Amino acid sequence: MDDTIITRLTEDKFYVVTNAGCREKDAAFLTSNLDAWNNANQPRVDKYELRNQGLVALQGPLAADILQSVLAPSSDDIDLKSLYFGSSRFLTLRFASGETSKPVLASRGGYTGEDGFEISVAPEDTVAVTELLLAAGGPEKLRLAGLGARDSLRLEAGMCLYGHDLDDSTTPVEGALGWIVAKSRRSAPRNEFNGAEVILPQLVPVSKGGKGVSRRRVGLLVEGAPAREGAQIVNAEGQVIGAVTSGCPSPTLKKNIAMGYVKDGQHKSGTELGVVVRGKTRKATVTKMPFVPSKYWKGGISPA
Repeated sequence: MDDTIITRLTEDKFYVVTNAGCREKDAAFLTSNLDAWNNANQPRVDKYELRNQGLVALQGPLAADILQSVLAPSSDDIDLKSLYFGSSRFLTLRFASGETSKPVLASRGGYTGEDGFEISVAPEDTVAVTELLLAAGGPEKLRLAGLGARDSLRLEAGMCLYGHDLDDSTTPVEGALGWIVAKSRRSAPRNEFNGAEVILPQLVPVSKGGKGVSRRRVGLLVEGAPAREGAQIVNAEGQVIGAVTSGCPSPTLKKNIAMGYVKDGQHKSGTELGVVVRGKTRKATVTKMPFVPSKYWKGGISPA
């Protein structure tokens, strides 16, 4: 599985953002399935591929205020408080010169666990939009952040990184993502989807007559040196039961955190395990994720 995001823009229009590393295979998959549908069904579904789009991620408790302040007059009647987590809207931005951007698609969410927006921008506007937002926030409210900061934030938020915490061999149940299979998709007539023959039996544990899984993704609090990707996870008897897939010091918690896969049965919160770091076993405790509470905007009380 990979982290493709699908947004329903209108009744009959969808916006699909694939993982960059999976772009070619995802495009081939969509094309193949659309061709099969169009050869046998109506109405016809057409696919238009956008290339070389820019993407600006505006994240943090002040993100909405900053974005609201640069909306063009045509978007002045849009109150971003009504744009909830997981929703998208086309907006036009106003530059300092008075000119406006081409329409941008602002999706409320992001890869940090914070409130914010991922803004899809025309290639020629990418730098100008970035500079516009930086100027609107000023250095006391908004700064550029690199991949290292992004990586620590997404790990604090318990989010997976494709190619590390997830790959083509991982099922949603193993990855602690069974929640993405809605209850309405778990039984007829809506239980026919890609991978259903593997995923649905795994959703039911062996104790209840299902297939279950042999491994599960967990969060870990690690004492001593931080555990990095590839570090072995061991049980109380020193037996290897899994491996770390991501790990780093948490700037927010001031503790070392990690996620990885362990043998089923060793995944319950509070389980005491060990992680081998530089040849030494460090104490690790299974903990619930996210490590730091998420602050997505869902209306009601402000996440600030």
